[in-house]
Amino acid sequence: MPASPVAAPVASPDEIVAARAARPELRARDLAASLNVSEAALVAANVGTTATRIDAHPDRLIPAVETIGEVMALTRNESAVHECTGPYQDYHPGEHAAMVLGKAIDLRIFPKHWSRAFAVAEETDKGTKRSLQVFDAHGDAVHKVHLKPASDVAAFEAAVAALATGDSDRSYPTTPRPAPEGARIREDNLDILRKEWERMTDTHQFLRLVSKLKMNRLGAYRAAGDRFATRLDTGAVSLMLERAAADAVPLMIFVGNAGCIQIYSGPVRTIKPMGPWQNVLDPTFNLHLRADHIAEVWRVWKPTQRGPAISIECFDAEGQLILQSFGLRDPEAAGAWAGLAETLPAAGAPA
Repeated sequence: MPASPVAAPVASPDEIVAARAARPELRARDLAASLNVSEAALVAANVGTTATRIDAHPDRLIPAVETIGEVMALTRNESAVHECTGPYQDYHPGEHAAMVLGKAIDLRIFPKHWSRAFAVAEETDKGTKRSLQVFDAHGDAVHKVHLKPASDVAAFEAAVAALATGDSDRSYPTTPRPAPEGARIREDNLDILRKEWERMTDTHQFLRLVSKLKMNRLGAYRAAGDRFATRLDTGAVSLMLERAAADAVPLMIFVGNAGCIQIYSGPVRTIKPMGPWQNVLDPTFNLHLRADHIAEVWRVWKPTQRGPAISIECFDAEGQLILQSFGLRDPEAAGAWAGLAETLPAAGAPA
C-alpha cells in the first residue's frame, strides 16, 4: 500500500519570527503559506513585541477606529484587495450584521467572523507602521485598518490601551476552512426561480430567494437564462474598469469575504495592469485584482422599486465570488453604467 501523505510541520512562534526577519520582502500571505501557518499566526507570533491582542468585536473596535481620523481600510479575499482612505463614520451595530456608512468607508460587517484582533506597530525604514488587524477562526484576514500620515497616533495608542485583552498567547489555533461550495442548481425549482426573480423589489431579496430554492448565487446565474444573467468574457471586468475610467462612468465596487464587505462608490481614473494584477490606483481608492483568477463573469439583471439593478460579477474556478460592480443610484449615473455594462462582450464573442 502507498504510504499516507505526511502533513507538513507547522512553524512555532519563534520560527515564524526568525523566518520573517530572514525574508522581510515576502508578502505576509506568501510567507504564511511557506511556513504552513495562517496569516494570523504571523501576527500572533509577535505578541509582546510588535503586536498586542485587542477586542475584536466591531461594537468596540469600530468606535475606537472612528477616533483615529483618516486611515486606510482594507478588505480582501483570495483574488482581490479593496482599499479605501478616509475616516470611519456612522457606525450601526447589529448582532448579525453591522454597518459603517461613511462617505469614504462603507462596510457591511458580519460579527460572528470577527474572531480575534491585533494592534500592530512595526518599525520600518519609512518609520513606524501602525495597523489594526482582524482575523476569523481559520486565521484569514477579515479586515485591516492601516494608519496614514494624517492619522491621530495618540488616538490609536489610546484605543489600543482601551481594547487590549491582556492575553499574551503567541499562538493562533485555527479551525479548518469549509470546502468551496461551487454552483448549486435545482432543476425542479427553475420555474419558481424565474417567476420570483421577476417579482423582486430589492436586490437584497435575491440571496433569500435562491437559498429558499436550495440554490446559490452562481447556480442561479447559470440556470436562470439570458433574461436574468448573461455570461461574459473573462476579460470583461478589466474592460469594464478601463471603459469606466475613459468615459468617466462612476460605479460601485464590492469586494468581500465571510466577515466583511467593503464598497467603493465613485469614479475610477488610473487603471494599471501589472503582471497578473489589474489595478485601480487612485488617491483614495485602490483595487488590486488577480485577473488570472477570474473563471466566470456575469452581467446580472435584478428588478427593484427604483428600476433595474445591473451588476457585473466575477467568480474564481471554485465558484467563489471575487468582485461585484453596480452603477450609482442617481438616474444619470445609472443610465451611463447600464450602457457600459451592455457593451461588454459575451463569453465566446469577439473582443
